[in-house]
Parts: sequence; C-alpha cells; structure tokens
Amino acid sequence: MGVGLKDTKNRGDLRERVQEELQELKDDLRQPQRTQIWKSIFRVKHERSDPRTRALGVLGNVFLHLHPARINRDAVRYSYTWGMGGITFYLFLVLTITGVLLMFYYHPTKVQAFRDILYLEHDVPFGKLLRNMHRWAAHLMIITLWLHMFRVVLTGSYKKPREFNWCVGVILLVLTLLLSFTGYLLPDDQLGFWAVTVGTNMARATPLLGHEGPFGPELGMTPFNDVRFALLGGSIVDANALLRAYIWHCIAIPLIASVFMSVHFWRVRKDGGISGPAPVVLESEMKPVMKVR
Repeated sequence: MGVGLKDTKNRGDLRERVQEELQELKDDLRQPQRTQIWKSIFRVKHERSDPRTRALGVLGNVFLHLHPARINRDAVRYSYTWGMGGITFYLFLVLTITGVLLMFYYHPTKVQAFRDILYLEHDVPFGKLLRNMHRWAAHLMIITLWLHMFRVVLTGSYKKPREFNWCVGVILLVLTLLLSFTGYLLPDDQLGFWAVTVGTNMARATPLLGHEGPFGPELGMTPFNDVRFALLGGSIVDANALLRAYIWHCIAIPLIASVFMSVHFWRVRKDGGISGPAPVVLESEMKPVMKVR
C-alpha cells in the first residue's frame, strides 16, 4: 500500500515538473530575450534613448568599440593561456603578407600556375624563402589553433557566458581548414590535384547537398548540380576549380575570417576577459593590516 502511494506521488511530481518545463518553454518562445541563448549573444538592452544607453550601445558594438577599458591581468599569463590565440593571429598576419607578395608572381590558369611556382622558386630573389614562409606558417597556424581550442576546453572557457564566442571559434576553425584546403590546389601539382579530387569526392556524400548523400536524390541532387559541382565549377578538377580555389583562398575566406576574428577578440574581452584562475594579489597591492594589541 505504501509503495503504491509512493509511486503515485513520484508520478505526480514528475508530471508537475514536465508541466513547469513546458510552461518555461512557452514563456521563452514568447519572450526570447529572456533565454540564455539570447543573453549569450546580446549583452546590452537598448530600451531607453539616454546618454548612458547610447554609450553602452557603443561599447557593445564590435565595429564601434574593439578595445575595452580593462583586461584581467591574471587571465593573460602565458602559463595559463599558452599564448596560442595570439600566436595564431600573428601567423595569420604572416600568411596575409606573404600571400599578397606571392600573388604578384602567380596566375590562376592551368597553363601558368605550375610554371609560376617554378619561376618563383628558381628565378625570383628569395622566392623560395617566401613560399616556404607561407607554407610553414599555414602548417603552424593549424597546430596553434588546435592547441588554442584544446586549452579552451581544459580551462572551461567555453562555458557560460562564453558559449557564443566558442561557436565563433569553431567557425574560425572551419574557415582555417578551408583556407588550407583551397590553397592546396593552387600550385597545380599532382599532390594538390589528388588531394582536392579526394576531398571533393567525399563531398558527394554530404547529407541533403550531395547526390550520393542521405536525402540528396530525393531533393533532386545530381552529379551536375550538387555541392561537389558547385565547389569545382564542373565535374572534374580543371581550370574552373583552380580559379574558384584561388578566389576562395585569396579573397572570400580571408575577408570572412577577418570579420569573425574581430568579433572573437571583442567578445573575449566583452565576456569578462579570458576565463582565468582566481586573481592573484601582489604583495605591493595588499593593504596593511592593523595589529590588534
């Protein structure tokens, strides 16, 4: 008898909790500004038009205020951050400078691409050094980016209130991998040709977008209109694929990555700085303690 009453009570409590969660979900749908997702993306409300609200609006806008007033001193120690985020950004700058210089000696055509690489390495002064700087900086950027995200996971910097910035970081990781993938084809050698061939063949199995992927045929995907065809500009790796890789690698992806990096740096500081340990008080900052006689 007692067991039956206990089971009935547990079912009643469970029913009440379910009803409460459903009611909270309905309230969130009516007022999305109250949800944690909304709060993690937008920090400042703009309900009034007074000077203080306008100032907060400037401080909360990535394009108007990139540099906050204060940074947590203890959260920027190299023993805690490893400096991987800053190193990754500096490598991106190296890649940008060397990439612009390489563009002066490169033509994205099937006739000239590989010849330009040979000319750059053997005839242009310091050309081989320039190309190797670009190549090794790209490899190092991938390594430092993975180490940076590994450190973020170890220190829990992806948790509240930094969920949105973690998503921005994941997008930057994908963009960095796409930069490496598109740059692989530009020398137009056998290594790049087969790497892009294998990579784009895998894209045929993309759900919804590939003609060999789940639900792709049901949506009308064929070898001549799926995501692989869009990436290559055709059905094989030829001149169209080389031109598209050049545009994505040199123009589109760097611009998109620059915007996301600006948002990422701004949000690191806007969310309270890097998620660090408890602040360390220096001996010179300690207030003198009154001795009690």
